[in-house]
Amino acid sequence: MGHAHVYAHEIMHRGRVPMEPADFVPDWADRPRKAKFHPDAETLPLPVTPPPTPPRQPVPGFTLPLLSGMLRDSYGLTGRRLAVQANTDLAALPHYTHAHWSRGTASGGGLYPVAVHWAAGPGGPLTPGLYYYAPHQHGLRRLLAGDVTGDVREALGAGAGTAGQATQYLVLGVKYWQNAFKYNSFSFHAVSMDVGALVQTWRLWAAQYGLRIDPVLWFDEERLARLLGAAPEEEGVFAVVPLTWEGGRTPGEGGATGAAARHRDVERSRRVLEFETLRRVHRATRGRAADRPEPGALDAAAAHPPRGAQPLALPRPPAPPTATTRALRERRSSFGRFDASRPVAAEQLAAALADCAATRYGTEAERPGGPSLTSLYAFVNHVEGIAPGAYAYDPAAHTLRPVTAGPPGPFLQRNYFLSNYNLEQAGAVLVPTVRTTAVLDRVGDRGYRLVGGTVGAVAQTFYTTAAAFGLGAGVALGFDNISYIEELGLTGTDEAPLLIMLLGHERPRPADFRHEIA
Repeated sequence: MGHAHVYAHEIMHRGRVPMEPADFVPDWADRPRKAKFHPDAETLPLPVTPPPTPPRQPVPGFTLPLLSGMLRDSYGLTGRRLAVQANTDLAALPHYTHAHWSRGTASGGGLYPVAVHWAAGPGGPLTPGLYYYAPHQHGLRRLLAGDVTGDVREALGAGAGTAGQATQYLVLGVKYWQNAFKYNSFSFHAVSMDVGALVQTWRLWAAQYGLRIDPVLWFDEERLARLLGAAPEEEGVFAVVPLTWEGGRTPGEGGATGAAARHRDVERSRRVLEFETLRRVHRATRGRAADRPEPGALDAAAAHPPRGAQPLALPRPPAPPTATTRALRERRSSFGRFDASRPVAAEQLAAALADCAATRYGTEAERPGGPSLTSLYAFVNHVEGIAPGAYAYDPAAHTLRPVTAGPPGPFLQRNYFLSNYNLEQAGAVLVPTVRTTAVLDRVGDRGYRLVGGTVGAVAQTFYTTAAAFGLGAGVALGFDNISYIEELGLTGTDEAPLLIMLLGHERPRPADFRHEIA
């Protein structure tokens, strides 16, 4: 049993046994920057014009306007958040230095620690090289000139399939301190979900144009860290995303160069702390291409069949009234704004359940058309035509199976640690579970990144669907996981509830900041 099993156990029990360091207090005055900083690197602005309207037929591949649009709608800054709400950081938001900016992708604590790099090869719109996406400038910083896609392909290894034939790659790294300064040992769990949420945003966005986003999780991580100029113990390389480029070429005969980014990130914090638990799980999950699991390896870790009493049929999910791009622009967390006086329509709950259940991370470890790794449960508070209680969702039959009867509000609020939500006011609280230990048993410690990414992808789908239907949404990790296992009767099943997702109407006419007219 690897260290990832130990970490998974600590995560599940942290509501009852605090993770070390239990007395940690963030030093907000010495917090890191909200993105990487390369002071001497040239920044190339990306197009800000809207990408082409999604066509009826799939496009042949990405173009610079399409990639620019996808980056902006996922990790770019699209507006300022200054609404009156119940989160604990409200007092700081009016100060510009503490401003929160809306982004299409969700992130734990709004920290956004994922660094997006573009390894641009021949046949693209830019001089081949390695670029960093600077979200605050919506531009690309050139870190190195020259084609380094051969290095990426060799890091992926011979078993990467079609991913090894691309000439354009997005490489996703995580600078741990950007999250750990606040969440310490818990940060690895959070950033794994952040990566999955970002990849799912790309999958949803690209699907409008008939394009696929298929992340690769197994590769020679140390080699890619050297290429990115990342300190191996301080940053992790979590995913490589090959891009199909319009008019793209096949890779040339040039191999790896052994090059490394010429421009390096400069840290703002005067003191950077190390956390032993984070260091151990990072080392345990650092991967190599040779460790890539065989297709079908995860079949034995698939979600259990839904259980429960006599199924309750759900209405057919309606088509979303809002396009994906607009939904991403309108996505936000509903801190304390839920209004129980307006119940959620059964059709809206059905749409959220169906979309979340259909979500896949889409990695090379998952067999196309294979079984899902996630199960979904719903605590129903205020939904038209559905009695309050806890239910298991059956995606094949599109039904809810009763697990426990009665209003779940007291249980939900009693087992939530923070003060930014009243869970009883939400129309429903959805809970995705993954058989974490089964995944780790099948694919090794690196599978923890897959578990976190899978649940992060579900959370991003949830946010996007809620926004498309004009509903409020919130995702939280501050709850007693073990109590949920007991309440849902999951003891002994190895199903792990890893986050809770709140859905409901918000109170009308909230006080907000109209950033678009400022």
